[in-house]
Amino acid sequence: MPTLILVRHGRSTANTEGLLAGWTPGVALDERGAAQAAALPGRLAELPVSEVVTSPLQRCEETVRPLLDARPGLTAHTDERIGECHYGDWSGRKLAELTDEPLMEIVQAHPSAAAFPGGESMRAMQTRAAEAVREWNARVERDHGADAVYLMCSHGDVIKSLVADALGLHLDLFQRISVEPCSITVIRYTRLRPFLVRLGDTGDFASLAPRADPPADEAAVGGGAGAP
Repeated sequence: MPTLILVRHGRSTANTEGLLAGWTPGVALDERGAAQAAALPGRLAELPVSEVVTSPLQRCEETVRPLLDARPGLTAHTDERIGECHYGDWSGRKLAELTDEPLMEIVQAHPSAAAFPGGESMRAMQTRAAEAVREWNARVERDHGADAVYLMCSHGDVIKSLVADALGLHLDLFQRISVEPCSITVIRYTRLRPFLVRLGDTGDFASLAPRADPPADEAAVGGGAGAP
């Protein structure tokens, strides 16, 4: 079965403003995010990417655009099932304001029970994304062979949930996973089990250096802004 490259979108204006973007329209890459996207073709230069699938949200489309420009034979397929979690009434709000919401404790410690007001549950998000991956696995294998490599550009919580699915982890443990903006996560699927080959690889170890403000104990809903 194929190898899946999961790319989280580059850093967005919502990331830098501390907003939970969700499906809010008009959220673009910021200057750093655009530079991250521009570097993506070089990072993937040695890989024969057979298909590109993207979330319909602007920040993902902007992330894959340099790759598509560098490989004229590739076209992007849009799949809403790998779009961001529908955060409902939380969409567009400051993350700092959401920390006091009673639901945030559930999101952090028991996400399989978390459902966003006016939106969807995290369990439903994982289910739709995993179904999309399995359908694309079959399609890519049919069209390009069992050794094919393809790419999906998605969002932090979605990618974390797919990693949990691949590892056989309960969704309640997925907040222990971290994927920074424009990081690359690779899952190789086989008939019997998936293999996690890369996780949140940015090629930049500067983000691991000690910070003046230590990182928070809680996971950033939506995935966080990455290195400062």
